[in-house]
Amino acid sequence: QVQLVESGGGSVRAGGSLTLSCAASGYTYSSYCMGWFRQAPGKEREGVAIIASDASKNYANAVKGRFTIAKDNAKNTVYLQMNRLKPEDTAMYYCAIDIRPCAVVGGVFGAWGQGTQVTVSS
Repeated sequence: QVQLVESGGGSVRAGGSLTLSCAASGYTYSSYCMGWFRQAPGKEREGVAIIASDASKNYANAVKGRFTIAKDNAKNTVYLQMNRLKPEDTAMYYCAIDIRPCAVVGGVFGAWGQGTQVTVSS
């Protein structure tokens, strides 16, 4: 059974940092494209970052230079390090797996988690 469990969300002031984690089970984790997307109330879902099976990465322009995606194959876990957070980063953040094509924009998700809330105050 596929399961993705996100953690690490919270409330921070602008300029702060958070690290999100996503523990995956039910997949041969390292073989799949994984990523993070977010959705704020009243807004469209937005791809944030992806990491391919070969560990290549891509980011949305809005987070490039501030966010870093990484994975630990031994732990079946993908991370999103978020630095210099802005109020506009406030959203529910979701982890996704088996993203096809493996892209920040336009990918279809094989599965995703329940999400973790990130709130950034000014």
